[in-house]
Amino acid sequence: MKLKKDFSIQKARRQELVKTIQNDQDVADGSLVLLVAGFENDRTAFWQESSFFYYTGITEAATALTLDFEDKTSLYIPNCGDVREKWIYSSISLTQENAKQLGVDEVTVLGDRCAGYQLFPFFKAESYGHIIAWLKKIVADDAQLFTLYPANEHEYVEQRLVMNHLCDFVPGLKERIVDISSIVAEMRRQKDMDEIAKISKAIEITELAHEAAAQSIKKGMLECEVQASLEYMMVGAESRASFPSIVATGKNATVLHYTANNAELKDGDLVVVDIGSVFEGYCSDLTRTYPVSGKFTARQKELYNLVLDVQSYIADLAKPGMYLRSNEHPEESLHHLALQYFKKYGYEKYFIHGLGHFLGLDVHDVGDVSIPLKENDVFTIEPGLYIPEEGIGIRIEDDYWMAKKGCISLSENLPKSVEEIEALVQQQFDDTGDIDDTVDFSDIGKTEH
Repeated sequence: MKLKKDFSIQKARRQELVKTIQNDQDVADGSLVLLVAGFENDRTAFWQESSFFYYTGITEAATALTLDFEDKTSLYIPNCGDVREKWIYSSISLTQENAKQLGVDEVTVLGDRCAGYQLFPFFKAESYGHIIAWLKKIVADDAQLFTLYPANEHEYVEQRLVMNHLCDFVPGLKERIVDISSIVAEMRRQKDMDEIAKISKAIEITELAHEAAAQSIKKGMLECEVQASLEYMMVGAESRASFPSIVATGKNATVLHYTANNAELKDGDLVVVDIGSVFEGYCSDLTRTYPVSGKFTARQKELYNLVLDVQSYIADLAKPGMYLRSNEHPEESLHHLALQYFKKYGYEKYFIHGLGHFLGLDVHDVGDVSIPLKENDVFTIEPGLYIPEEGIGIRIEDDYWMAKKGCISLSENLPKSVEEIEALVQQQFDDTGDIDDTVDFSDIGKTEH
């Protein structure tokens, strides 16, 4: 089978990873790098583990990759035989015949024949028999296993469960594990032009979804109906939501991760729409705040413009060498500078979350905020005000790419001034002020392959 996808970028990343490990560590003979994919479940569509995808481009579940330090790469797949093809569609045939095009030296099976069409995190030893044989050799040779195994409570949870399970089969393995998550995070932070293009495409899809959301907002609608209109656009653009869509009206908008999305929109209220989509694994994350009636009240406009001013102020300040957030360097911390801006107007206690986060293969992408911003970082700037006693929540979020002299907005095409937001919502109204039910949402931006 001829592959259309080019895996040369992933191969180059693996070579850089191995070189970096060698520069950072005294690597013993016989050592390996091991990366493991995610597993399927019955509740959600499969989403490949981000770092595994970054270094392989492979979207197949339950696979594994080993790199030795003599330039050999092996891809291991579950031994499902042709049973897998009867259950799961795959656009890429993972066979030895295609190894060269996949950018690896060898494609082989993980172990003995699977009972069904998939593997699970608590697999039998026989299912990973070939990997386990390598791991036993690492222990016997007093070598090292370089893998994703950070000592915290939130990163690479599934991958660490797999490693712990493998340690049950291989006594002494845990003492041979060397965590490479910080190396991986530093590599993934620095986006290349291919990654910027994919993030930009995800942003374009999300902009279309925001337009659909804005043009479905009216009194009497439910938050979930607005959600349906925007996610319709994502699906029609061959995408999906990069995180659970937030459509929060009135006081609900003061709850940061509100996802009930079942309340009725009322005249005079605002609606916070915080959404993102995915293109070829890369995410977007954009937030806008819309008035249900099509017009901001004087109070809403005052607060909205303050949030917008903070975002513009921070975007103008942001440059390499500054921090997204740093308690040690508040004068160079974008978060602290935003907080100071709100404090001038007495609203600092209503800004209750961080100013932004890294963006990439994950919505909250890997990266250490204690390390200053660098060229080719991609991140969000999302100031907000949340005043429960007034039933007002406002957030404005855009995605930015750090250039040599400052950051560039990747989402500048999505309206955000008061006048633009009002015009966008009002597009659905006819001359009498009623909703125009002839709005056509069929012009969906198809992705290009």
